[in-house]
Amino acid sequence: MRALVIPLVLLANGLAAGVLVGTQLGGWPLLASLPPARYVQAHAFFATRYDPFMPICFVGTVLGDLVLALGTEPAPARWAFAAAVPLVLAAVVVSVTRNVPVNRWIRALDPDALPSDFAAVDPRRHWGVWNRARCVLAVAALLANALGVGLLL
Repeated sequence: MRALVIPLVLLANGLAAGVLVGTQLGGWPLLASLPPARYVQAHAFFATRYDPFMPICFVGTVLGDLVLALGTEPAPARWAFAAAVPLVLAAVVVSVTRNVPVNRWIRALDPDALPSDFAAVDPRRHWGVWNRARCVLAVAALLANALGVGLLL
């Protein structure tokens, strides 16, 4: 069982962390530099592609890590897999409470008819901070999972 779960956990966690690192390195700087109408258009484009993908990766990582945390020996490897669980869950909480609501709101906007107060409610600064937080959490979980695998070698 472990021989199947470990690669799936590393794949799911690695894909999630990779997407978030890619967003930090390229997507976020682009979004932050765009004028409001182009930002809304580009953000909506990105959000529709990542929102269905990321939850699958996060849930797969949590479920796999729980299996590994409950059934892996030696104990240090088990602890490493267990340490990844709250990190990924924290990334999920940030996603659901901070990033997803902004993504939904942005997708509902018409870039050609932005609200008159858009400059005051522009979510970029806050969205960027929370996106960076979930990126750090996902990468930290990947490091914990890599440590767990290393301890099994």
